[in-house]
Amino acid sequence: MSSLTLLLEKIHPLPHDSVARLEEKISLIKLKKGHILMRADRQEPFLYLIKRGVVRAYAETEKGEITFWFGQEGEAVLSMASYVMDIPSYENIALIEDCELYQVAKADLKNLYHQDIHWANWGRKLAEYELLKAERRAISRELLSATQRYNTLLSEHPQLIQRIPLKFIASYLGVTQVSLSRIRKGN
Repeated sequence: MSSLTLLLEKIHPLPHDSVARLEEKISLIKLKKGHILMRADRQEPFLYLIKRGVVRAYAETEKGEITFWFGQEGEAVLSMASYVMDIPSYENIALIEDCELYQVAKADLKNLYHQDIHWANWGRKLAEYELLKAERRAISRELLSATQRYNTLLSEHPQLIQRIPLKFIASYLGVTQVSLSRIRKGN
């Protein structure tokens, strides 16, 4: 089974013929650490699947950068605002490591949704997963302390913690790097 098929099946299984339709429209790109994949206030025409590497979504504010989420191997990278509503995104998405990404035009993907029920189901599952991830992030920010959010990140993604600079983890938790050091010492 190809690495693309494995990535797709993390979201929802697809028959071989359906995957073959996508293979005609998708490309594997390699980008360097620090590359800005998506910029806030722009409509994003692509969806990405991470084959290798780590990315982060963030916004720039007068208080500094606020990190919303991290993505790693096997996950989709997209601006939901652009994907669903065809409006500019609110976040920037940058590469934390050198990455290999599968890139597909949103228009090509939406055509597949119209032509193939298997792709329509895959797209629905993608939207459902992204909604659940966003809901979980919002609830954890409101209900959990920074220590609890750190412990959740550590227990659910222990290998990811080693790959992300501490300043980004602190931004994600909504604390200073000094506070993050205290949290880490307490564990």
